[in-house]
Amino acid sequence: MAASETAPGVALQRIDLDRCIHCGLCLNACPSYRELGVEMDSPRGRIYQMVQVAEGRTPITASYLKHIGLCLACRGCESVCPSGVQYGRLVEAARTQIEAEVKRPWPVRFLHRFAFQRLLPSPVMLRIAGALLYLYEASGLRRLVQATGVLKPFGNLDRIERLAPSAEVPFFFGEWGKVLAPEGERRYRVAFVAGCIANVCFARLNEATVRVLRKNGCEVSIPDEQGCCGALHVHSGLREEARRLARKNIDAFLPGDYDAIITNAAGCGSTLKEYHELLAGDPDYAERARRFVAKVRDITEFLASTELNPNLGPVPVTATYQDSCHLAHGQRIRVAPRKLLAAVPELKYRELPLADLCCGSAGIYNLVHNDLAMSLLEKKMAAAATTGADLILTANPGCLLQLRAGAKMFGRGQRVAHVVEILDESYRNWPQT
Repeated sequence: MAASETAPGVALQRIDLDRCIHCGLCLNACPSYRELGVEMDSPRGRIYQMVQVAEGRTPITASYLKHIGLCLACRGCESVCPSGVQYGRLVEAARTQIEAEVKRPWPVRFLHRFAFQRLLPSPVMLRIAGALLYLYEASGLRRLVQATGVLKPFGNLDRIERLAPSAEVPFFFGEWGKVLAPEGERRYRVAFVAGCIANVCFARLNEATVRVLRKNGCEVSIPDEQGCCGALHVHSGLREEARRLARKNIDAFLPGDYDAIITNAAGCGSTLKEYHELLAGDPDYAERARRFVAKVRDITEFLASTELNPNLGPVPVTATYQDSCHLAHGQRIRVAPRKLLAAVPELKYRELPLADLCCGSAGIYNLVHNDLAMSLLEKKMAAAATTGADLILTANPGCLLQLRAGAKMFGRGQRVAHVVEILDESYRNWPQT
């Protein structure tokens, strides 16, 4: 079957499929292969299956769904591939084809519609969900559920509940629409991508990000018209939904002519930087998407490229850093976070073994494939223990949730924070005159 005759997204897939030379250098970089030792759960094995489906040699089977579904889409294989296979594109194209051709059971369809079409794109729905989550915790019900283990008879539900984030009030939605002046002379005009769930569950991280930007001479705009970036939609094969969200964000940010468009979420940033690929076939947005992408920066990438405000106070702690997959492999940003940590006085940094191996978060992977995600997390916490660090740092909210759960379940209660939160703390520790 010719590529043009297959489902949307597969034409792009065929271009990259032929690049794989099946050398196997990706195997050790693949978390699912390291855990399972199954060839069909390696990048090389999955590409072989994609070729069979793309060429019409085999239909989409339950086995194919399983092996494609078990991929974390961490893109670790891309960092070691000698042929430059863009595996992230391949697995996203495969999932797009699956969503187009496979009818899911109705409970799955219902959850998909609610999460991807109703909840994530809607600030109103996110506020309602956040309020319910806050009441669940503030009432003591969450402590009771965890203490009694009432969910343990229901498979992995007890462990999944422990991965659920907390609602941080006040929500960051209250900052939308504001333009915040820099501290001191203005050096840059930037816009901040506040995200979707982050406004509810990582409101304090968003606030810290804005404070650090202002400390570094940035006038920070938080456009009121922005919304979810579409990363979870892309990873789940829902490309049309992702395109609608991409257009909305381009309309919200591009007219501002900012020096940079900043995100503190590596997973979101990876998708934001690929809007030009997502909208390549849209005559009204293709060029605008390219201009948008040219301005997107991860917060660590942006700060490391500037002359950092040196008024940093001591943070006397031993710390290690977990590379977010979509920062290290998707955006190829590894040095910037470490450079920023090196600037913090009295912070003792110790490198984490296998720092760029996925922690098991991977969007909603830790919910739908909890057993494998927990196995990866347990090994990640064992590696963290070898550093003796009391503080584990990362650069993505999803990783923060996973690692915080890991510190409680498999670690010794280490503090887990975003790199920008430590910079914020360091600025606050600067001696006031």
